[in-house]
Amino acid sequence: MQLISGFSRFLRSGWLKPVAPALTAAIFAVAGTHSMAQSLFSPAIRVNQDIVTWYELEQRLQFLNVLGLPGSSEADVRDALIDAKLRQQVMREAGVQAAPEAVQLGIDEFASRGQLSSEQFLQLLGESGVDPETVRDYIADQLAWRDYISSRYLSQARPTEDEIDRALGQTGGGGLQVLLSEIIIPVNQQTVAQTELLAQEISRLEGVDAFSAAAAQYSAAATRDQGGRLDWLNITDLPPALQPVILGLQNGEVTDPISLPNAVALFQMRGLREVATSAAPISKLDYAIYYIPGGRNADALSQATSLKEEIDTCDDLYGIAKDQPPEVLERIDAAPSEVPRDVAVELAKLDRNEVSTNLTRNNGQTLMFLMLCNRTRDLGENTSRADVANALAQQRLTAFAESLVEQLRADAIIVQE
Repeated sequence: MQLISGFSRFLRSGWLKPVAPALTAAIFAVAGTHSMAQSLFSPAIRVNQDIVTWYELEQRLQFLNVLGLPGSSEADVRDALIDAKLRQQVMREAGVQAAPEAVQLGIDEFASRGQLSSEQFLQLLGESGVDPETVRDYIADQLAWRDYISSRYLSQARPTEDEIDRALGQTGGGGLQVLLSEIIIPVNQQTVAQTELLAQEISRLEGVDAFSAAAAQYSAAATRDQGGRLDWLNITDLPPALQPVILGLQNGEVTDPISLPNAVALFQMRGLREVATSAAPISKLDYAIYYIPGGRNADALSQATSLKEEIDTCDDLYGIAKDQPPEVLERIDAAPSEVPRDVAVELAKLDRNEVSTNLTRNNGQTLMFLMLCNRTRDLGENTSRADVANALAQQRLTAFAESLVEQLRADAIIVQE
């Protein structure tokens, strides 16, 4: 369960998918698994004193499948509806419910993602067999649960000033790290429109597996073989402009497409953690670029592989570039804000004297042999304290919510028909 991200990403989807005949048959087969003598409004699941009817089960299946959202198998939907009943029981006791105007705003925003009015959106769902009340109930549950968790746990979730300092790496006592997946899609003048459409499609993906499959299929980065998965990165190692974007994500969320020279990038959040080691912000980046003709063709990549084995430090590149035109090698010492975004993203993944060959220039015709020479850190605040505080609080609220639902499940009497 994703407390805050589930609803925000749900609103971003904006896609209605036609229901295939086989899918429709499968959904009605669910309703047909109970006795034909029983009503659709008879219990499919009992959760303490509440019931989930066969109609609710069929409606949620239809709703998720029409929108093409994950978690739309019968088993997943049963689990989700059990959790929903447990949440509703707790909120009922606390007197928490979503205001009708807030639910309507949620429907309005949801519909606007598909460039539809609320009436058009609900009508299209209705034509696929989804009752408007199913949509309202789903959104109301998400909004009310967000408010309930915030009111119950926000005081505990708010980080202290010292915790924010540690997350920023300013006290030597800790830091904030992110676990990301990436997709880097090359682009040229002929493929701009096609790539933009593809990137928009990927930005709407739900789930780590779906994003990893897209990375394996479309990404040009070396991480494609790992489904785009990166190792833990210090948030302060990322480009300053990208840090608040990443910190604004919840687990499983994907950034909007990010334009880079000759490429479009997307990142998915897979984790956020506080660590005991310091990671102060970077004031200077020292790096070298050796340009290899041929772009990403086999010869250029082979030359880059051989070059990696020949050198140990950035200074070794001067010997490689000797007697060649001066423009073949650049050695750059710059503030993070002055580094091109695609270069800064690659440098964030590298340790000192490590190399990336993911980037190109000259419309893809020149391969960049990019090497990190050194990072200089200081105690500046490139990352907003408010961004870090919000990210930590949201992470903790999600953990509180998940723990509470697990506890409620353990204590509940659940009977499935």
